[in-house]
Amino acid sequence: MSRDLLPGCTGVLALADGTILQGLGVGAVGEAVGEVCFNTAMTGYQEILTDPSYMAQIVAFTFPHVGNTGTNAEDIEQISGSAKTAARGAIFRDLPTPPANWRADSDLATWMTRRGVVGLAGVDTRALTRSIREHGMPHAVIAHSPDGQFDLDALVAKAKAWAGLDGLDLAKEASCLQTFVYDEGLWTWPEGYASPGPPKYEVVVVDYGVKRNILRALTSVGARATVVPASTSAESILARHPDGILLSNGPGDPAATGEYAVPEIKKLIDSGLPIFGICLGHQMLSLAVGAKTVKMEQGHHGANHPVKDLTTGKVEIVSMNHGFTVDRSSLPEPVVETHVSLFDGTNAGIALKDHPVFSVQYHPEASPGPTDSLYLFERFARLMDATKVA
Repeated sequence: MSRDLLPGCTGVLALADGTILQGLGVGAVGEAVGEVCFNTAMTGYQEILTDPSYMAQIVAFTFPHVGNTGTNAEDIEQISGSAKTAARGAIFRDLPTPPANWRADSDLATWMTRRGVVGLAGVDTRALTRSIREHGMPHAVIAHSPDGQFDLDALVAKAKAWAGLDGLDLAKEASCLQTFVYDEGLWTWPEGYASPGPPKYEVVVVDYGVKRNILRALTSVGARATVVPASTSAESILARHPDGILLSNGPGDPAATGEYAVPEIKKLIDSGLPIFGICLGHQMLSLAVGAKTVKMEQGHHGANHPVKDLTTGKVEIVSMNHGFTVDRSSLPEPVVETHVSLFDGTNAGIALKDHPVFSVQYHPEASPGPTDSLYLFERFARLMDATKVA
């Protein structure tokens, strides 16, 4: 098949249907295969590209100019694993510009090169986003070659051959390998990331691909956060005598991860301890109580999603990043739906009537509101207080 590339083309995106988008390569030289999703956030590219929930995905930024904040060593969301356990590629409308932020220690392109993230700039991200909205998230290969030489047919074939995220357990790869305690708090001016005081609660965090800021938000409400691998048994968790358990975010198909995680989550629920689930943790908690999860056509990826808390009537502006969702119609008794997306009506939170257990589909630590959702960590702390008294 003959394909002509424009002069100066050093980067391409080859979709499984044969479509080729071409532009300028950014970041690492090479290629990466994954599912293409779009993110509507106007800033925060470092946090997005280091979020383990984006593992095996290529992120297309819908905002034309992704910002000039640059990158730094402090704002990496990944806790464990290599750079391969986060986003595989990034697509921009405009070339990233030099950093102009006092906290930056590197520009975006150099940072992407160091991490092995392949980027593509100069493409019509609006057209790509519209295609995803109409046809779903495609499988694709993103490639960067400074000499402009690409075997396009081979790239398309590789995109077609990729199996995708359905049935794929990625949490074990994104998870830590051994238990550790996290001891950093939320960022404040001018101190930076705070050192938490003496802990009031012992919380075990089951790491399916946890973000640093979730742990910071936990320590900031008085928790000592002990992080354990995704495959840790309920017996081992309960042997630590925690006051509460957090089921973290993470990548992949919740049903696949749930094959080994759901039986343990059921035991944790039966223990009577407070449990807080976030994103993938929310989905697997839902599976544990009898609900179902389904793959979404477009997913939810952005920092401007309106969600309504049905328990208070409050509307929050939240950060979301998920390609699977809990089927609202499958929620059984004694589950109460607590939050709902105002974009498309999908489920965004649940709670149990008969246990101190709740979860949300979005990222309350990400703070696009900016502090709209931090109350959820306070709610978790109050549940731990109440359980201690009982």
